[in-house]
Amino acid sequence: MICICGGGTGGHLAIARALGAELKRRGVCVIFVGSQQGQDKMWFENSDIFEQKYFLASSGVANKSGFKRLFSLLNIIKLSFACLSIFKKHKIKAVISVGGYSAAPAAFAAIASFKPLFIHEQNAHTGSLNALLKPLAKKFFCSYDKNEPFDYPVRQEFFALARIRSKCECVLFLGGSQGASAINALALALAPILNQRGVKIIHQCGAKEYESVRAKYDELGIKAGIYDFSEQLPELMSRADVCVSRAGASSLWELCANALPSVFIPYPYAAGDHQYYNAKFLADLGLAGLFRQESLEPNAVLEFIDNMDLASISASLKEKINMDGSQKIVDEVLKNIKI
Repeated sequence: MICICGGGTGGHLAIARALGAELKRRGVCVIFVGSQQGQDKMWFENSDIFEQKYFLASSGVANKSGFKRLFSLLNIIKLSFACLSIFKKHKIKAVISVGGYSAAPAAFAAIASFKPLFIHEQNAHTGSLNALLKPLAKKFFCSYDKNEPFDYPVRQEFFALARIRSKCECVLFLGGSQGASAINALALALAPILNQRGVKIIHQCGAKEYESVRAKYDELGIKAGIYDFSEQLPELMSRADVCVSRAGASSLWELCANALPSVFIPYPYAAGDHQYYNAKFLADLGLAGLFRQESLEPNAVLEFIDNMDLASISASLKEKINMDGSQKIVDEVLKNIKI
């Protein structure tokens, strides 16, 4: 049996789901260890991928100081002992960490009990926990590693609905599962110009600003496809020719899988500025636009979109990722342990 640990945000949890599903497909029993905080329970409390789920009272350390930091560290140590009991109960043979603060207790327990630890780093900028544990890991998987890159685990639907774009007839504004005020404001600023050109608009704006965004489109007299959040993201991407998006790792690689040319506006407060470095990976290859939120100018974004060679970029994005990311990572895990 294998333990998958980590989470907190959708990016980490998407990896946990993809790897868990692939292990289950091969007949390997899997458990999940995450946190009571973040989105872990929302994603996996009722999931049939994992034989058992544990949501611990874990919390982050990086953004704390003084006694709060010390308390979090002591709490991780306490929870690591709890994980040792969980490992014994389920006869865990190996641990796969997908990062995030909720990975810490099980990852430390893996090291303490000499169980093979495998780490998936989703971002171009390695997280503090993953950086600490990387030298102790059996294998470190990262899609941005120039020496040994592993394809990012992405759902098959994004590949299945991919197509090569040639001209901009529809723009998707994508603020992530929580929405993004800066992208919402940008979309509304560009909407009259795009509408005048006959360019369709799809806008995932988040639940918090859904009503105000919808009212603004009504005020402008513009018909747009507006969503607070959609489970049909592969379909929405397939309808678009350009996407304006945050640069979370899962979103970035899903856009690559769908061959959808994009302009990225990284979340400026992401830990270690990791969204910026995710987007920079593609921007440096000439395959994406990259704009800082604090200096965002709608006209500059529009000018960049107008000058994108969509057909060339779209074809190149399709070559950046293969659809067997989960399979290859699981191959490596199973090759290095005995189930």
